[in-house]
Amino acid sequence: MNGIFAVYKPSGVSSAKFIETLQNKFTKSDVFAKDLQDMKDKIQSDLSRDRKWTQKRIDKKLASTRVKIGHGGTLDPLASGILVVGVGLGTKKLQYYLAECQKSYETKALLGISTTTGDSEGEIITQNKFDHVTKELINETVQKFIGDIKQTPPIFSALKVNGKPLYAYAREGLPLPTSIKVRDVTVNDIKVIEEDSLKTDHEFVKLESELDENGVPKEHGLMNNPTLNDSPLYFSKQYLERAEGENLPKEVGKPRALPDDESLPEKLPMIHFVSDVSSGTYIRSLISDIGRAMESSAYMVELIRTKQSEWQLDKNVFKLEDFDRDEKVWGPVLRKVFDKGGDKIDDLQKELDDMAKKLAEEAGEQEPTKDQSAIPQKRSIDDVEK
Repeated sequence: MNGIFAVYKPSGVSSAKFIETLQNKFTKSDVFAKDLQDMKDKIQSDLSRDRKWTQKRIDKKLASTRVKIGHGGTLDPLASGILVVGVGLGTKKLQYYLAECQKSYETKALLGISTTTGDSEGEIITQNKFDHVTKELINETVQKFIGDIKQTPPIFSALKVNGKPLYAYAREGLPLPTSIKVRDVTVNDIKVIEEDSLKTDHEFVKLESELDENGVPKEHGLMNNPTLNDSPLYFSKQYLERAEGENLPKEVGKPRALPDDESLPEKLPMIHFVSDVSSGTYIRSLISDIGRAMESSAYMVELIRTKQSEWQLDKNVFKLEDFDRDEKVWGPVLRKVFDKGGDKIDDLQKELDDMAKKLAEEAGEQEPTKDQSAIPQKRSIDDVEK
């Protein structure tokens, strides 16, 4: 039982916590019992030859041994969608998914606000006008980012400078000792969902200002923080080459600040698109840059990874609740995915249901019907752990 598969991660839980939940399920299952015992036998054999290890210490290590598992690309807690998982020797194949493969994301964002994280979980940095933004401007703007681009990672990311997380500099209002290293990524395509362009009839609530200890909105201090505001805006190499030949603009003005005597409406206009990108692309940064390129601002409110290499939602991706079914149902299907690969699976949920039906017929009984079709968009960590 070694290999790669994909599972749907819901919004509201970190990738690490989700993987831990999955690991616990596998460790307790009979499906991985032999692999787990082989691991323990090797540990026992290796450590028993080391005099530093007493049998009591070895037994403690054996008791904590779990199925080896890892994932091929973190999804933020806000994000949902495909998480590629490696089990056993399959973990050695994860580097491809981390650094080389193509991914597709469905993204929704609101105009008029920029945040420290680029999404709805951050603090407001600026509030900007958006009444000049039209559907035509949105379509024109996204074209500037299709192709090979340079991208500045979000300040609130896992990256470090001189051993210190980037966000620590931002929170302390400190200038970076060196500029954030830009990365080269590729945006293969961006498809704007026309019917949702500038729509205000949606479920997303506008992010509200947070007050500091003096009762002053925090953005009053954050808006002048160079660590948060001075990253350059890059357009794709392909657009810049076209702009040179067609005399198109290569630069845009700064975001149009909202006057102090004005306030944003309760419902901000939404932009909604699907993007195909290379590994390493920060969608939060792409959202922020598109907002800035329209001389406004934008922050992400929803992100779904719909495809990663050969794995695709509604086709060959497990759901966590699939592993709550009888192990005789999901075990053989998971082995088939390991052996054949995701590109050979056309309808994974049908595979699971067919296996359940086969087992029920062999047992001379009918398995209760379960609705396996709907993928929840949001679930709490309590739901996941249950």
